[in-house]
Amino acid sequence: MKKLIAIILSSIVYLSGMSQINTDQVMRIGQNALYFEDYMLSIQYFNLVIQSKPEQAKPYFYRSVAKFNLEDYIGAEEDATLAIERNPFLNDVWEIRGVARQNLGKYQEAIHDYNKALETLHGNKHILFNKALAQEAMGALEASDSTFKELMKYNPNYDRAYRGRSKLRLSQGDTLAAIADLDTALNLNKFTHEVYAMRAGLIASYQEDFEKALLDMNEAIRLHPQESQYYVIRAQINYSLDNLDGALDDYSYAIDHDSRNMIAYYNRAVLRTEINDVNRAIEDFSMVLKLNPLDYRTLYNRAILYKNIHDFDNALADITKVIEVLPDFPVAHFVRSEIYKEMGQERKANQEYDKSIAMVKRLASSEKTRKVGDPFTKAIEEKDPNVESVVASQFSEILRVNHENEIEKQYNNKDIRGSVQNKDVVIEPEPMFVLSYYATPSELRMGSYYIKEVDDINATRLLRFNLVVTNRESGLLDKDMIAKHFESIDYFNSYIATHTPRAIDYFGRALDFVVTRNYKSAIEDLNKAISLTPNFSLSYFLRAIAKYNQMKIDDATEEPLMGCVDAAQMKMLAKHAQLKEVLDDWNRLIDLQPRMAIAYFNKGNTLLEMQDYVEAIQAFDKAIQLDPVLGEAYYNRGYVYLKMGNKERGVADLSKAGELGVIPSYNLLKRLAK
Repeated sequence: MKKLIAIILSSIVYLSGMSQINTDQVMRIGQNALYFEDYMLSIQYFNLVIQSKPEQAKPYFYRSVAKFNLEDYIGAEEDATLAIERNPFLNDVWEIRGVARQNLGKYQEAIHDYNKALETLHGNKHILFNKALAQEAMGALEASDSTFKELMKYNPNYDRAYRGRSKLRLSQGDTLAAIADLDTALNLNKFTHEVYAMRAGLIASYQEDFEKALLDMNEAIRLHPQESQYYVIRAQINYSLDNLDGALDDYSYAIDHDSRNMIAYYNRAVLRTEINDVNRAIEDFSMVLKLNPLDYRTLYNRAILYKNIHDFDNALADITKVIEVLPDFPVAHFVRSEIYKEMGQERKANQEYDKSIAMVKRLASSEKTRKVGDPFTKAIEEKDPNVESVVASQFSEILRVNHENEIEKQYNNKDIRGSVQNKDVVIEPEPMFVLSYYATPSELRMGSYYIKEVDDINATRLLRFNLVVTNRESGLLDKDMIAKHFESIDYFNSYIATHTPRAIDYFGRALDFVVTRNYKSAIEDLNKAISLTPNFSLSYFLRAIAKYNQMKIDDATEEPLMGCVDAAQMKMLAKHAQLKEVLDDWNRLIDLQPRMAIAYFNKGNTLLEMQDYVEAIQAFDKAIQLDPVLGEAYYNRGYVYLKMGNKERGVADLSKAGELGVIPSYNLLKRLAK
């Protein structure tokens, strides 16, 4: 498959170089990619058609579909609008824009689009279904009920209609009618696992018939055993049936299916605490905090457990973090007083206890702030001798998940799901572009980034290997490759020793040093190359990369300064000074090559690491101005905007980056939507 994609993409490169491309053929290939759910790849084909024939509506429509399946709803809405501007009689485009708008919470606009589509697609079940959900979401319950009736009139055997109306019935407060609609949905289609899960949740929550709810959850899991949340729901039902072993097993199954399921870890910790399996409960709470360090409920509970096993240092650290964020939380001060008491620090224990009691009295005397039924306040006021057990149980209930599963919006032509956005990637900026002999191709960028200076130097054949520009550098994979570069270093050593060395000779040896990770020697050679030829622009490029990589090594391996109070600050200043040297090389490169977009991109990355966000955005702005299809620059600029709190601009840039082939964009967009 990858070879086929490579052949197709090479054809794209060929086609894009021609004055006239066969747009019909490229459109068909794009549609094929869309059919096989290669959404990122299909976007690249539709981009080509749009570049050649921007007046056509269909490539915008198909690109909208691809973006929608990647959950880039902003991009999907924009492309659908462009398609409508070109051809308002393309019925499907009204529908796709409606679904995109509905996912963005633009319910009134979505309903308008659905009504336009329904002018020619009377009774279409998917459009009516989405319209009813949009009406329910915006609080127009009577209108939603009317639309569901119309939907069922045209499509009496459409099981999803009853599932959707059950959610409306819940909004109307009619639980029995909601369950009845789910019963009808299952009579029409007994293989829909989501409906079993929804009914189980309603029966457990509203009727407390846990045995019946358990049967439904067993069936949901049988039909779809990969869904981790189903095990969490069944665990809660087992817990309600006092089947703690079954609940523990289900939380473990959930974690096996989803190692990032925080509710499963948290609830398993609570259950393990209940059966006095304290050490393993601490392990589970620690996993929750690894996934979300700001979960103060978990910090509180872990502090209690550390205290119980007499690990007072960790207990004190956890409860102090809670107090730093919640300074007026009296229970936390009470816990810290108990920890200090156990540590033998009576003065501090008394101070914390007095703080706690004072807060309780203040809260109890205030009508606005007093919590009705607060068990801790009540225990203190009544001088309950079991106040410590009240403290220990303050947050010890299991967390509940929402049983009322979100109803998926339907799109008429494509009942398919994207997968790129579901890849679990680390959220970090796209890396710098580097000079190298090796690049890792992706399905969307088969070759390296082109800059004329590299092409010129390769044409001289003065280097031992062909130079490329990439931000996806591959390492040396085997000993033969490594041996070739050491042989190349020996060659340059011999040549420099027996000839009058030129800048290109030092540059060539520096490249081998960079490839073999000998950055200090590379920097020395590049200094010599620059002294011989001060306008040798690629030497500044390579030296900046070598300095940056050397800084990374220094940062990771540097020993702490013993006995120095300000060691961390000194280390930070040293790193900043090294980054300033890297920045100086990018500026010199830009002076020599003011139209090299990736020089500005790399400068932006350096400024980002220096936390100079305003200057970083300006550098990415310039990179985009020089190369409007540099997707990495849009992605990193969006990343910076998000760090600055400008979500609107950040999302817009991520959408554009995804359009241009930067795959992590869609993962980040999905996380932001959540």
